[in-house]
Amino acid sequence: MTATLGLHGATDLPSVIVESYNLEVRDEDGFVGDRASQTAFRKLLDAWRKRRSNRTKSRRLNRENADPLGHIHSADLTKREIDEALQQKRATELTDAVHGAIEEFAGELGDVIKRFSRQKAWKGVERIVIGGGFPESDVGERAILQAAVMLDADAVPIGLARLRHQVDDGGLIGWVHLAPPRMVTDYDAILALDIGGTNVRCGIVKPRHKKAADLSHAKVVKRIKWRHADDNPKQHELIDGLVDMLNEMVKYSERKGIRLAPFIGIGCPGVIRADGSIARGAQNLPGNWERDTFHLPTSLCERIPFINDEPTEALMHNDGVVQGLSELPFMQDVKRWAVLTIGTGLGNASYHNKKPKRAG
Repeated sequence: MTATLGLHGATDLPSVIVESYNLEVRDEDGFVGDRASQTAFRKLLDAWRKRRSNRTKSRRLNRENADPLGHIHSADLTKREIDEALQQKRATELTDAVHGAIEEFAGELGDVIKRFSRQKAWKGVERIVIGGGFPESDVGERAILQAAVMLDADAVPIGLARLRHQVDDGGLIGWVHLAPPRMVTDYDAILALDIGGTNVRCGIVKPRHKKAADLSHAKVVKRIKWRHADDNPKQHELIDGLVDMLNEMVKYSERKGIRLAPFIGIGCPGVIRADGSIARGAQNLPGNWERDTFHLPTSLCERIPFINDEPTEALMHNDGVVQGLSELPFMQDVKRWAVLTIGTGLGNASYHNKKPKRAG
């Protein structure tokens, strides 16, 4: 069984046009977007910790102010450990380093936004929704607020907003705006996958179209998360895990009497071709996802050929696009808007709302 729906990675949608996604802007130092990822923040933090530690040693300051986590590399610190450094009443090397990294990262994020806004596909963007795992931390929230202040000071007319949904839900809810209409209106819920470089999320999404025709009441009613980066799976092991997660959701739906559509929405990093293959940008996933013989929608449909006795169909799109579309009902007061997902890498997409069709 193979996926039989329309175009994967579609950009012309009923109420919005996806102007661009996975935008790659280069300068002499490489891809500009790489400077505003969660990975980039950890590198900045590591550099600031080394500076503070060297200063303490050179001045022979009281070692009570030393970095309490000095033996742990910044890449291995948890979000909670970094956030706790901000809550300490007594300043330490780590506390000072976190504040320094936040300020420098905010500047980098502001510069990335300025560079993106000069690109044709981002011209006229009025608001950017910030998603991904980074904003969920206190450190991330402070960095974004500081970037917004910097943009305002530089008279850049772009507002920054947080994702309304939980970050684990946004990349799933967006599928109600991408799935074929009948999958949304004729069934109780759809299945969705959000595949990232660190985590995979799988969930059951209820469109709840009867509550709101614009699907603003769509809701994830069940979700599971796998931090696959900890297990370092090979490609086929990751796909096995995806199938297990989907089957778990199918069984849950059967127990709860939820009538699932025979549909799987797949969000993943990279540029998605119309045939469902990946052109580029999936380097953070295990194995070669860009080879000609790899086609994830078909693989999943072959492994899960039926849902509720109906042939399974699947669509795939860029994960940043999907997460951004979860905000579509709340972006109707602007014409041009965008999303930045700050995770292992920096995902991005820009949108242009279509004019509503006049009745009659």
